[in-house]
Amino acid sequence: MTEDVELNQTEAVTVPPRTGELLDVVDELIIGVEGARNVPLSSNVMLDREVLLEMLYRLRDDLPEELRAARWMVREREAFVARTNETAREMLERARNQSDELVSESYIVKEAVDEANAMVRHAEAEATRIRLEAEDYSEQAFEQIEAVLADLLAQVRAARAELHQTRRRGPETDETEE
Repeated sequence: MTEDVELNQTEAVTVPPRTGELLDVVDELIIGVEGARNVPLSSNVMLDREVLLEMLYRLRDDLPEELRAARWMVREREAFVARTNETAREMLERARNQSDELVSESYIVKEAVDEANAMVRHAEAEATRIRLEAEDYSEQAFEQIEAVLADLLAQVRAARAELHQTRRRGPETDETEE
């Protein structure tokens, strides 16, 4: 029953979340799961569903804005790549159509072929340039996301290590420190 009381300490405050607060919620979830009572004759545990769901909803709602922005950047990158591929396809189609029109006239066949090939090369070069820029942009976004996630992972590991260290000392050392 004391686990239920400890898990219920989350408050609905409109203050913007900080990484430390999100880690506190994660720590509360870990403590709640680790401290849950076992179901007899089973390896399952009993948890307070409402408290656990409330904490998970809070965690989801309070994710740092950088993660939401990173998710948005990935979606934008995918849309950008799709648009550039479509533009490249349209350019190639126009080049082929123009090439077909020029080839149909017998006295300018050579000029038409040369111009169509130049347009195709230009379209392919433009498509490659656009694709490379999109990849560079995506790489930068992923590096930023990776840095944020690495920082969060380091903080979670430190909090878990501290939790395990506190658990090893035992409850009697906590009482003497107070």
